Amino acid sequence: MREFIINQNDSEQRLDKFLLKACRALPVSMLCKAVRNKDIKVNGKRTQINYRLQENDVVRVYLNDSFFEEDTRDFTCVTPDIDIIYEDSNIILVNKKSGMLCHEDEKEKVNTLINHICAYLYKKGEFNPKDENSFTPALCNRIDRNTSGIVIAAKNAVSLRILNEKIKNRELTKKYLCLAVGSFEKKSGTLTDYLVKNQDQNRVYLSKTYEQGSKTAVLKYWVKDEKNGLSLLEIDLITGRTHQIRAHFANRGH
Repeated sequence: MREFIINQNDSEQRLDKFLLKACRALPVSMLCKAVRNKDIKVNGKRTQINYRLQENDVVRVYLNDSFFEEDTRDFTCVTPDIDIIYEDSNIILVNKKSGMLCHEDEKEKVNTLINHICAYLYKKGEFNPKDENSFTPALCNRIDRNTSGIVIAAKNAVSLRILNEKIKNRELTKKYLCLAVGSFEKKSGTLTDYLVKNQDQNRVYLSKTYEQGSKTAVLKYWVKDEKNGLSLLEIDLITGRTHQIRAHFANRGH
């Protein structure tokens, strides 16, 4: 049996969403069955899978220990290397370097932006995975490995929900500056294409017409300056697809 006392970062989550984070080895099908069989209780009572957790609720899970994975992350092995632009008790804004991944992939597990941020907060005493049931500081936006720029990270679940909602409603927007080869006849415009990603090669290509598996890619651009065969562009990404900016302009000969 495992007992979880719901803290502020856990509250307002559905029970199933919480348990899938807290009990990472627990299959969804078994989770549903455990709730029906009263193997999962909240405050000593039978509950529903869609119950919204409240701070100080006590969740007891009467299942085999094999479903509970210990958090083995070691932030002491990461030396924080981040350029902090702004920080308060809820959020931190950093200037991500070109060449650094935001999140881990199959090849890189340690040297990522989110790991550097977590290590920084761990060493400050603002985050300790042993004190959390389901929350880890998280990035609210991402940018490609070879792109530098501002990335926002939330230090708590409330801030993460607020920022994600604002980004979703476009109350908070991202602007990019980029250099493109050549000049532009139209000094501003909207580009719309269909983007297809090759997972094996981690490459994308664009099509003017829909193809199976493709996603709509839209951006707006403004030419800010032109010099020595290069154009400085300001970009507003309407959709945030992988390598989207490079793909749009490379497809048009820039």
